[in-house]
Amino acid sequence: MEQLILKGVEEFEDANNSQSFENYYFPTTRFQGSKAKIIDWIWFNTKDFKFRTVLDAFGGTGCVSFMFKQQGKQVYYNDILKFNYIIGKALVENTHEQLEEDDIEYILAKHDIKYPSFIQDNFKDVFFLEEENQWLDMVITNIRNIDNEYKQAIAWFGLFQSCIIKRPYNLFHRANLYVRTDEVKRSFGNKTTWDKSFKDHFVNFVDEANRAVFDNNQECKSLNYDVLELPIEDYDFDLVYIDSPYITSKGVGTDYLDYYHFLEGMLDYDNWENKILPKYKHKPLKGKGESPWTKKNEILDAFDKLFKRYRDSILVVSYRSDGIPSCDEILNLLKKYKKNIRELKKTDYKYALSHKKTEEILFIAE
Repeated sequence: MEQLILKGVEEFEDANNSQSFENYYFPTTRFQGSKAKIIDWIWFNTKDFKFRTVLDAFGGTGCVSFMFKQQGKQVYYNDILKFNYIIGKALVENTHEQLEEDDIEYILAKHDIKYPSFIQDNFKDVFFLEEENQWLDMVITNIRNIDNEYKQAIAWFGLFQSCIIKRPYNLFHRANLYVRTDEVKRSFGNKTTWDKSFKDHFVNFVDEANRAVFDNNQECKSLNYDVLELPIEDYDFDLVYIDSPYITSKGVGTDYLDYYHFLEGMLDYDNWENKILPKYKHKPLKGKGESPWTKKNEILDAFDKLFKRYRDSILVVSYRSDGIPSCDEILNLLKKYKKNIRELKKTDYKYALSHKKTEEILFIAE
């Protein structure tokens, strides 16, 4: 079969699907690398393929998985980070559970128990104010006491988003609380948002998550694997969507564990202390910088293994035109395992915190 490679800029048109659940909306998120702004473009360019099951290999925010769930697909959300897996439980796997008012009241109330103080003791003047650290210790303890896994997942989602929105740059890669607290003229950020209480943010994000819960009549699942170790013999994926961590043209990798280690630590609260790398002021977790997806000398081989592993599925790869490996290298790897390949470009997409001119690329390989 002759290899077909089409290059061009795709224009988006509204795609009507009688099986969709588009009256449910994905919650507000501020994650680095989110594809939320181009989700319609991704659907427009995949909707005509015949597929029922989807693996979102690097699930991240969950917005792509949520979109495929809206379109009536059986979705397998996967992410190696535990906190993202929990988000997948709340918004993709969950079919009906919501946090009720009494659940929220329980989470936000101080009960007659002895609360731990790990965040207060270990993150003083790092990310949040002292009273905010105390609040986090309390609320984390209350969330952990919720029995229902989906209600608990929604509560975690609300807490994760609350922590992110109160952070400069929405990240935890630096110990820079001073950016919030210094009385200086600011050219970025939203001090009103930073100063809004954790409680108010939490209630708002929980409400958004509650309204996003729906059943699409498919058994969707959230998975927590290294994508190269996911037991594919247990699953059948018609289409695999790939949005791996990005390495810049200068060789700087996007280390999501470093960006969001604080959220990951909250989920292993009792063992958090043993996982911290103490030499860094922002106290990241062990594993920082160790993923092949953050190393310019290893990422090409990682892509090769990934494409080979899922070669029996339709492969849809989100990429940036200025990344490492290059687009040509990605294309050549896909040629090893696929016959029909399309390379589509979206020219009007701007990345947050980036001033470089770049294009969003979508490789589709059958």
